[in-house]
Amino acid sequence: MSGAPTISSLSSLFAQRVVVGVGDMAVSNNTGTMLSTYALGSCIGVIAYDPGAKCGGILHLMLPEASVSPQKAQTQPAMFADTGLPLFFKGLVGLKAERARLKLFVAGGASVLSGQDPFKIGERNTRATLDFINQNRLNVIKTETGGSVNRTVHLELNTGNVNLISPLGKLNISLA
Repeated sequence: MSGAPTISSLSSLFAQRVVVGVGDMAVSNNTGTMLSTYALGSCIGVIAYDPGAKCGGILHLMLPEASVSPQKAQTQPAMFADTGLPLFFKGLVGLKAERARLKLFVAGGASVLSGQDPFKIGERNTRATLDFINQNRLNVIKTETGGSVNRTVHLELNTGNVNLISPLGKLNISLA
């Protein structure tokens, strides 16, 4: 049958993509899963992977402090750095990730508004995230923050590979 699709492996039948929306997070130990988040502008994407436990996750946080909207923080804690980061790492530890083995990639924090951004949300998100990571002595492999372009990130849980796509090009990082 010409034109029929071919399947390269049985595992590809069961592979799935989980899209992490703005102000949300996902953690998984399903090696048939790819986690993705799109259009990181001033938002920050924290991508974490534990090569020993073969688990990882993506947090797509939007604002540095939950104090701007305590009610929203109750229903959507991943939206804020100060409530989302602890929740994200607690979820990873629940999948048997060990903080000492975790490898992180941090992306986003851009200033995507034309002209001056008086609120400096991208900068504040970056600072809040990196401060938390440093205080908790977590291992950041690479950061791709600042600038004025949005970024899309994909994490392959079977390999620990991260693919970042932006208008400036593609970047591949291994967290394995």
